[in-house]
Amino acid sequence: MGISFFQQLFLIIILPLFCIAIVPAKSQCLQDQELLLLHFKNSLKFDSSLSTKLVSWNQTTDCCHWNGVTCNTAGYVIGLDLNRESISGEMDSSSSLFSLQFLQSLNLGFNNFNLVKIPAGLSNLASLTFLNLSNSGFAGQIPVDLSRLTRLVTLDLSALNFPLSPTLLLQNPNLAMLVQNMTELTQLYLDGVNISAQGYDWCQAISSSLPNLGVLSMSNCYLSGPIDSSLAKLRSLSVIRLDQNNLSSPVPQLLADFKNLTALRLASCNLKGVFPAKIFELPALQTLDVSYNGVLHGSLPEFSHDSPLQTLVLSYTNFTGALSYSFGNLGMVRWLDLSHCNFSGPIPNSMEYLVKLVYLDLSSNRFTGPIPSFQMFENLIHIDLSRNSLSGQVPSSSFEGLQSLACINLNHNSLTGSIPSSPFALASLRRIELSDNHFSGRLAEIRNASFSLLNALDLSGNNLEGPVPKSFFKLTRLTILLLSFNNLTDTIPLESFKRLVNLTNLDLSYNTLSIDTSERKSSLSSLPNIHILKLASCKLQSFPNMRNNSRLFHLDLSDNQIGGEIPNWLWELGNADTGTLSYLNVSHNWLVSLQEPYITPNLAVLDLHSNQLQGEIPITPYGAAYVDFSNNHFSSSIPADIGNNLAYASFFSVSNNNLIGVIPVSLCNASYLQVLDMSNNRFSGTIPSCLIELSQSLGVLNLGKNNLHGNISQTFPGSCSLRTLELNGNHLEGKIPESLANCTMLEVLNLGNNTLNDTFPCFLRNSSSLRVLALRFNNLHGGIQCGGFANSWPNLQIIDLASNYFTGDLPPNYFLSWRGMMAGKYDVPSKLNNLRFEFMKLSNLYYQDTVTVSNKGVEMELVKILTIFTSIDFSSNFFEGGIPDTIGELKSLYVLDLSQNALTGSIPRSIGNLKQLGSLDLSLNKISGTIPTELASLTFLSFLNLSYNQMAGKIPISVQFLTFTESSFEGNKGLCGPQLNIGCDSDKTAGSSAPTIEQKHSHPNAEVNWDYISAVLGYVVGLGVIVMPLVYSERWRDWYYKYADQVVFGILHQQEQARRHHGRRVHGSSSGN
Repeated sequence: MGISFFQQLFLIIILPLFCIAIVPAKSQCLQDQELLLLHFKNSLKFDSSLSTKLVSWNQTTDCCHWNGVTCNTAGYVIGLDLNRESISGEMDSSSSLFSLQFLQSLNLGFNNFNLVKIPAGLSNLASLTFLNLSNSGFAGQIPVDLSRLTRLVTLDLSALNFPLSPTLLLQNPNLAMLVQNMTELTQLYLDGVNISAQGYDWCQAISSSLPNLGVLSMSNCYLSGPIDSSLAKLRSLSVIRLDQNNLSSPVPQLLADFKNLTALRLASCNLKGVFPAKIFELPALQTLDVSYNGVLHGSLPEFSHDSPLQTLVLSYTNFTGALSYSFGNLGMVRWLDLSHCNFSGPIPNSMEYLVKLVYLDLSSNRFTGPIPSFQMFENLIHIDLSRNSLSGQVPSSSFEGLQSLACINLNHNSLTGSIPSSPFALASLRRIELSDNHFSGRLAEIRNASFSLLNALDLSGNNLEGPVPKSFFKLTRLTILLLSFNNLTDTIPLESFKRLVNLTNLDLSYNTLSIDTSERKSSLSSLPNIHILKLASCKLQSFPNMRNNSRLFHLDLSDNQIGGEIPNWLWELGNADTGTLSYLNVSHNWLVSLQEPYITPNLAVLDLHSNQLQGEIPITPYGAAYVDFSNNHFSSSIPADIGNNLAYASFFSVSNNNLIGVIPVSLCNASYLQVLDMSNNRFSGTIPSCLIELSQSLGVLNLGKNNLHGNISQTFPGSCSLRTLELNGNHLEGKIPESLANCTMLEVLNLGNNTLNDTFPCFLRNSSSLRVLALRFNNLHGGIQCGGFANSWPNLQIIDLASNYFTGDLPPNYFLSWRGMMAGKYDVPSKLNNLRFEFMKLSNLYYQDTVTVSNKGVEMELVKILTIFTSIDFSSNFFEGGIPDTIGELKSLYVLDLSQNALTGSIPRSIGNLKQLGSLDLSLNKISGTIPTELASLTFLSFLNLSYNQMAGKIPISVQFLTFTESSFEGNKGLCGPQLNIGCDSDKTAGSSAPTIEQKHSHPNAEVNWDYISAVLGYVVGLGVIVMPLVYSERWRDWYYKYADQVVFGILHQQEQARRHHGRRVHGSSSGN
């Protein structure tokens, strides 16, 4: 189609005129302006190699054309942008800058003025509408002179605020004085300025002076809350940023009335209460960040189809509930972070509509069900669904086509099936983290591995099997490779790693791998950047050659077969300028000595436990946090000054050695100790009183099974933090310190096997955390009835008063207080845990409590005290009277031993309520009456001893009772039944006589090879797979105890007979006489 005449006329005549009209007039710099700029330049220090503007200023060109300079048509400088010009030094009020009277815009952001004050001369620039001094290195009080800049529209004095670094202050003058005349201001940025104002004050200062304010940015300004209602007057607000202020108040409802609000950032403000749901519905809101407010509650609303949200960050809050299907209406969202909340339920399928997502983090919630498909998320860079309860298989198609994806994190879920192969084919992928799931099967080879950009691969904690793919050793950009805790089977020569030169973290521990170091050239020198090396349980038979690994700071070679001596070059690892070895674990090997001479570096962690090391105890590294020399054959004394090297230690253990001498007083210098374990040695002397005083920081003090004597110090401090105190198996005497009542967090108290001479410790009645009380084999005496004992020890699960001189009746009210023994069988699984003390929590370290109990007539050491294990042992005392009927309330009781006392009356029928009872010993008392038929219903009962009492009548008939032998009932002349080979219509009586008075309370500890028993049980029923069925299934328990205890009984029978017929002391007449 041709052009008309009038169109041609327009193009020829009118358009050129129009173009001439819109060409700006060329400005020419005035000479005085040029001189002022050059003078200003010459007064500054700047790095010419980094400068892009100042470095080019010279008189050969018009100053209005200099980089960063803007002039008006008259040649006056109206704009100066020197942002990021590496300016340093000072700038005072005499600077020629302040003579540029027509200046309207000044940007000096991101420079370094060496912490000088903002020059007051800026107030001379009365025409300024834009002032940016952000991150420019100014510090100190903001001058009041700036309040004269009444034409300002934008003011930016923000700065990053680092702890202990100087900052800008706005206190005198305060915020109100600064902004009182800036009525034209629409944007205010004071982030990082120390304002230190209360909520009413700073809100009033802004709302009364800045009616046109649209952007309010005052993060990390030491502001307090609550947000005052006066802020509601600022109807033009579009951006509110108040992060990192201790507002310590609810989110005000008034924020939902700002219809122009596009961004609301209130992260780390200590917000409380319920988040107003209407804020989610603001029609213009694009950014919402209320993260890191741990006590802020809320839930997500039903989102509308036109939601403008682009960034939603709720991480580290207490938002709860499920994600509804309407979540898919957030079609504009690009950044979504709901991590570390309490969301639950499945991830909705509508998530697939969030096709603009770039960043997705739903980690550390309680999401369940399968993971959604991400095929439509073409822009997605980051996926983190870790630490949830997601399950099912991960289809390989879920990640196909995500060409921008850089990170996948599915750690700590319950995902099954094989590892999906599609992520490994993504060209942009940098990190794959799939640890702690239930993935199984063999690992597939990676195509084109040498071209992969992958730098982190974590597949640890799964059920993967087969060899390590050869292609893994071609991932040349790998810095992190974690394959530990799988079922991988392979023999890997050290030389296989020679191409992984960028590797900094390698963990192959706890598989069925064999790392071959036998080759002459085997060396880790091909990994010059290795920082963390974990080869635990890799069948190593010698130390790999690591002499040249100067960057190594974490080395774990535990659970291997390394024998001989620890080479002295090992202590010299990592002594380059980049750092020193700080973590060394060679525990559970066959090491016998340390090569001399050696100098231990300043290790943070040194773990040599469970070897065969002998001779003198090693030198303790100075400044160490964790030192474990336990379970060896060290036989020296401990150096007197050892505590000086443990000044910062949290854990120190030398247990299970042959150490001698006294406990050094210098250990009291280790004021940060949380665990001190010196048990099972041959230490002598007394307990240093300062160690007791150290219990204000100590959580565990274990000096058990030594040769210590003297009294226990009475000086437990008022701020005692002890959770575990074990002094058993010594020669301690005197009284139990009443100051132990100060240890209100005490969970385990074991003073057994000493010669303490005192009464029952009623002063501990308020120790509500107490779980284990062991006072066996002492000279304690008197009654155990305490006044005001109601509701005492509600968490108690083990109490052992055996072999003392306690007298009187058993207090019925005690058994109503010990709620830790009252859980029903359906409560047991939820309590399946070990009693232990956690310390250095960031490192997941804990101390495992142990205690010796009597079970089925034999003493055994519980290395892991399950919180489901409950036991009452009052045997070998002088208790009398009847067995309280209230004992039937302890429905989760496993072991009850009241043997070798002078108890009378009949067996209470309420014992039939103890459905978890596995061991019952009432022997050697004066109990009369018949055996309650209710006992026959205790299907968990696998050990029963009612011998040598005064019971009569028929032994109840049941399948369970038929498993008990004559020894369970002998010495009761009136009993009859097949177990005694006495018919109930016969006049015959049992022929066995009761033990003598001297024999009843004098029996040695039974010595039992529990490892052997475990091996036999494992052979019969598979010890490794019976624990959970026993806890969850009563039918399994019945079957297990019927057969497994026959094996145990065969091993223990002779020792049990010997124990029962040997006495320790005399008290009263025997039953049946």
